[in-house]
Amino acid sequence: MEKTISKKENQQYTEVSEYINKVLSLIEKEAITEEEAQWITKETVDGFREHVNPGFLEYRKTVTVDTQFAAVEWSDEGSCFRDVNGKEYIDCLGGFGIYNVGHRNPKVVKAVQDQLKRQALHSQDLLDPLRAMLAKILADITPGDLKYAFFTNSGTESVEAALKLAKMHSDRTTFISTTRSFHGKSLGSLSGTAKGIFRKPFLPLIPGFRHVPFGDIDMMRKTFETCAMVGEDVAAVILEPIQGEGGIILPPDGYLKQVRELCDEYETLLIFDEVQTGMGRTGKMFAAELYEVEPDILCLAKAFGGGVMPAGAIVANEKTFKSLFDNPFMHTTTFGGNPLACAAAIATINVLIEENLPARAAEIGDYFLAGLKEAAAEHGDKVMEIRGKGLMIGIEFHKDEVGYALSKGMFDEGILVAGTLVNSKTIRIEPPLTIAKEEVDKVVATFKKVLDTL
Repeated sequence: MEKTISKKENQQYTEVSEYINKVLSLIEKEAITEEEAQWITKETVDGFREHVNPGFLEYRKTVTVDTQFAAVEWSDEGSCFRDVNGKEYIDCLGGFGIYNVGHRNPKVVKAVQDQLKRQALHSQDLLDPLRAMLAKILADITPGDLKYAFFTNSGTESVEAALKLAKMHSDRTTFISTTRSFHGKSLGSLSGTAKGIFRKPFLPLIPGFRHVPFGDIDMMRKTFETCAMVGEDVAAVILEPIQGEGGIILPPDGYLKQVRELCDEYETLLIFDEVQTGMGRTGKMFAAELYEVEPDILCLAKAFGGGVMPAGAIVANEKTFKSLFDNPFMHTTTFGGNPLACAAAIATINVLIEENLPARAAEIGDYFLAGLKEAAAEHGDKVMEIRGKGLMIGIEFHKDEVGYALSKGMFDEGILVAGTLVNSKTIRIEPPLTIAKEEVDKVVATFKKVLDTL
């Protein structure tokens, strides 16, 4: 029996439909008017306050000058994005490391559009070709004998998959992570994340996680020894080769190789979380290559989808991955490895290789780092340290307030930077690997200008 729609429901749906059509017409436009820009800004601010999260508006007020908190991004290209009013910003946050090949890289966009003409998502049951082809490509470019891939949608999903794979590999349930680490915020990955403010509301988390100081190989060894003595042998160590959210923390010389040796000694898996360091960011395709260490599982996301599609992956060697051979449905994801995401990832890897972007990141990163250090040379009372590898750079201040003030000043001048989630005294510089030298010069000059006024 057909259900009738009430007059009230009909009016409600009519109003919603009118609103939707207005939004769709704006999406369709290549350019918007000043009046439309004002409407978009008002709807965005009101929407965040009433329906998304008013806390994000309060956050924006702390990191921008008063007139800029309601800046609404609208378009992007290359190393920059523009707000609805047409103001252009050089993006040195890069979506926390998403835009390695630039904003809307035309080769990545084309691959996604071409795939969309034929098929968007897969049936879930048949063999989908791009997943197989992307997995082969990853086996070819990742270090050592990493061979099998499982695809995800995000970084925290990649970490979850890695943790589950490590649990299936043996009957061990203990994991070692490090202080100041960040591995995501879903319950499994949050168990590896070290920031107390993110963890406390959700305790108890997944049992079996131990945290040791990053870079302290003696404490790592003692933890291994203690776990073995009490019958809680370590299943895996999970590390970021360079800690991102922890404040761009570089490992001590030889540390990662020593961790690898410990893992081999205790027949423990080594998981490298390269969600932020991977895809050319540090001057090599993967930071594992930078430190000449081969993990058993490598986690990828963020830049893996080329800044166009959400995409992630884990890549593991056969001895580790074979736990999933008997039942490939032990861990699944509806959208992971979908044709659009795979097309984006394949095109992204192609751009990285053809344009030699990892090597460019190393070269431009050295230039950027030298410029920032020179600009801060007379401000030792404000700036504690500037460090990094490739185009993964951190500027650490003596006080949080200085970092916030610098972020505000630079944003007002058209440069987007932001702090890290675990170490609020450090702001990150993670622009696209395609950033022009002239843009680097502008960022450095702006950094010096704002620093001089603080």
